[in-house]
Amino acid sequence: MTFSSPAAASTRRGEGRPASANPTLALGLSAQDTSAYGLTLTAAVTSAAVPLTATVSWGDGTTSTENFTGAGPQSWPHSYAKLGQYTIAVSVADTGGDTVSNSVLILTAGSGYTPYGPTRLLDTRDGTGAPAARLGSDKAVQLQIAGNGAIPSKVTAVVLNITVTNPTNSGFITAYPDGTARPTTSNVNFTAGQTVPNMAIVPVGADGYVDLYNSGLASVDLIADVTGYFTQSSASGYTSLTPTRIVDTRDGTGTGSAAQVPGLGAISAQVAGNAGVPASGATAVALNVTVTNPRSDGFLTAFPDGQATPNASNVNYLAGQTIANSVVVPIGADGKIDIHNGGGLGADVVIDVVGYYSPDSKSAYLPIKPTRLLDTRDPAWTHGPLQPGGYIYMPLSDTEPDITGLALNTTVTNTRGGGFLTVSPDPNTLNQYSTGTAGWPARPNSSVLNWLPGQTVPNLVQAGTGANGIIDVWNTGSGSTDLVVDAFGFYQND
Repeated sequence: MTFSSPAAASTRRGEGRPASANPTLALGLSAQDTSAYGLTLTAAVTSAAVPLTATVSWGDGTTSTENFTGAGPQSWPHSYAKLGQYTIAVSVADTGGDTVSNSVLILTAGSGYTPYGPTRLLDTRDGTGAPAARLGSDKAVQLQIAGNGAIPSKVTAVVLNITVTNPTNSGFITAYPDGTARPTTSNVNFTAGQTVPNMAIVPVGADGYVDLYNSGLASVDLIADVTGYFTQSSASGYTSLTPTRIVDTRDGTGTGSAAQVPGLGAISAQVAGNAGVPASGATAVALNVTVTNPRSDGFLTAFPDGQATPNASNVNYLAGQTIANSVVVPIGADGKIDIHNGGGLGADVVIDVVGYYSPDSKSAYLPIKPTRLLDTRDPAWTHGPLQPGGYIYMPLSDTEPDITGLALNTTVTNTRGGGFLTVSPDPNTLNQYSTGTAGWPARPNSSVLNWLPGQTVPNLVQAGTGANGIIDVWNTGSGSTDLVVDAFGFYQND
């Protein structure tokens, strides 16, 4: 984002002084974001060819002095300790006493996270957030985010759980900022008869809306639940963790005994002080929640322990189906979260922790234009589908160590056997791969999405970058699969 201020002319020569030797002295300011916390300030100076001194007050209590000669653009970098809005004031003086001043108001590019809800914002079945009508083929619905409920007006991105239900044909949903060109990426892929959820972190348009576009050949019903939002202020930053399993009802991990979550029942999971989440201070936790062996159709809802079960869902499933979804859920005052089973009969639940949000973390989020990073179906990709037991390493931030995490949408398609996908940081360096000295990395005991032969399945992944900025995407399945990876944003410390 670029901020600018029109040029100001010199007006501060003292009374009774001789005519100015520098009558053209003027100053215009502009600032360009360079990172979550950093920017470059450019001073467009008009002046005679004389020595000049600029005093820059950055608006955060720090100042700097810059010396240069004559006219021309002068650029100076700066990094803020906290996200927010700042007024940068600049004064330029020559040796003859002529002075000019100007200022520019800026916002840091990074955004902090605030937990919210979960709350239903859209349900085309009953008219919540839009007219009660199915979303037609090749149509988009506008969803108000800014100013909706207690969501503030200056929201930059929103965390939505988007669910497609009652589709009569195949297609996908694309979420993007209102007022911008629709990207060639997807958030939720579906086939006829499926009810499919997927979490998305969506940049919010300048008008406060996001668009949800249906590429399918027939109309669908859409549901969207909000679980948090980002603003350009110091709220909670993100900390990526190595994916760690904290609950598996099949073997009693995290629950004490092996037993399904009963129909219309719930389980609590200790999050604070577990799997790398601090014992205090964390406001929300990023999870991957999987349902397996369900004995009836239903849905799962994740919410803070100690609160009433909200009218929202995170994972929708059919009897016998194994399906996963990313979840960001506020942490209860007691350090726990609850998982409610909305089905009529029992289901097994698996929970993997992938990160958390805390005011103590400086890692801020920067939404980007959705970008396709990998498509193994593309002829330019010469390695073919991802083979069973294999992995693809993706150098995504190996040259920028201050990037701590990435918001990616992973999709498997043309699946030739059942299996699941795992995403984890790679311990090798890019140099080790280029020289053939990289070791085979260890795959963690976690999953981000599950599939059966012939299915197309998406899921959002909040991927930690590890020490070397490389992530691994593993196929733990009985057959090969094509893989699509889209990027929606990243977390940055500086």
